[in-house]
Amino acid sequence: MGPGGLEYSIPDPSPEVVALVRALGAPAPGQDAPLPRASRAGSPKTGSPGTPTPCPTPPSTFDARTDAGSAELYFHYYGQLQHQQNMLADALRTGTYHAAISENSADFAGKAVLDVGAGSGVLSLFAARAGARVVYAVEASPAAQYARRLVQAQPGLAGIVHVIQGRVEDVELPEKVDVLISEPMGTLLVNERMIESYLAARDKHMKPGGKMFPSLGRIHVAGFSDPYLHAEVMARSAFWKATDFFGLDLSCLEAEATAGYFGQVVVDAIPSGALVSNTAQRTIDFATAAPEDLRELAIPLSLQVAAPGPVHGLACWFDVLFEGSQAPRWLSTAPGLPTTHWFQLRCLLQEPVQVAKAGDTLTGRLHLLAHSRQSYDVTLELSSGASPVSVGRYDLKEPYYRQLNQWIPVANGAEATYEQMAAEAGQGPST
Repeated sequence: MGPGGLEYSIPDPSPEVVALVRALGAPAPGQDAPLPRASRAGSPKTGSPGTPTPCPTPPSTFDARTDAGSAELYFHYYGQLQHQQNMLADALRTGTYHAAISENSADFAGKAVLDVGAGSGVLSLFAARAGARVVYAVEASPAAQYARRLVQAQPGLAGIVHVIQGRVEDVELPEKVDVLISEPMGTLLVNERMIESYLAARDKHMKPGGKMFPSLGRIHVAGFSDPYLHAEVMARSAFWKATDFFGLDLSCLEAEATAGYFGQVVVDAIPSGALVSNTAQRTIDFATAAPEDLRELAIPLSLQVAAPGPVHGLACWFDVLFEGSQAPRWLSTAPGLPTTHWFQLRCLLQEPVQVAKAGDTLTGRLHLLAHSRQSYDVTLELSSGASPVSVGRYDLKEPYYRQLNQWIPVANGAEATYEQMAAEAGQGPST
């Protein structure tokens, strides 16, 4: 029956038409068309008659906050063994995690554990050795393949640790877990925005009242004075002063180049003598903070300076607490302690703040605003007395790595053992 109630029929195609259609690779009239590519993967836009249309998958919370290109590079980076080694060979980091887990075996014995961002699976294996009933090692990067091999190579642990490749926001586990373990910290604690995934795992996968290793983190900041660093960064843009670069004048770009170099946070080991004030801090309680709480952070500054002179910016570091029921442990990245692969971080001001006398107060604010490239835009405002406010703006994702090799621990002219570093780890919080 056609439009308006008229009956009509479609004549059979001629053999010539059928042959031509088949030659072009299309289905012959009267034959079913092949499913589109997406439908072959199990996600048809529309179902066949009598078949319900599948509901679209809701967008991942990770995808909603993360640029796809940034995520691809991020997982590619952490999928490589050399970058896993960079973390594992940080003996203070790994030794503290080992101590925090092994010394609190009562928190793991017979328990279900989730390792968020398991990487090579080493922390999962620590938990299994501490007596966990089952460990779900969730890792989104290709490092999951190495974690599986490492687990299989450990006698007696292969049946306990289950490696799951996927993002913790997306995977489904067969049960709620008793304990979360993770190493979600980046420079300035929150860089890479993995703590948000750690908190999402808490909300989705952990039983009420479960334990988290670590359970809280703190960002510490203090004023610093370092004329050598300031001169070094200022000199990095001297290239753009050239007025005869193969006959070209580059100097019109010098100001922008200088601002660019001062717009990089400096990652290095800070001499403890460079600190010139007391500290301010911001605490993030991983047990109660919501992921959205980390999208904007502010630290008000009111710091007393010990001596007159220039303050070149703000020094930053962090520590985290493993609040085990038997032996609480701290992991600190403070200046003066053994250096970790995180180093410390400095927000260097192009215009230093001049402090007139000892005891004067630095006032201002450190403000962090998350962006989709898995990091933060950082703004520092700092002044003292009648001095003008000095402002620095930085992208935490674009640091100046000043001393990449300083963190490697050395004892008696040789690399320190993990046991030596672990014995020194976790002696208490930094101040």
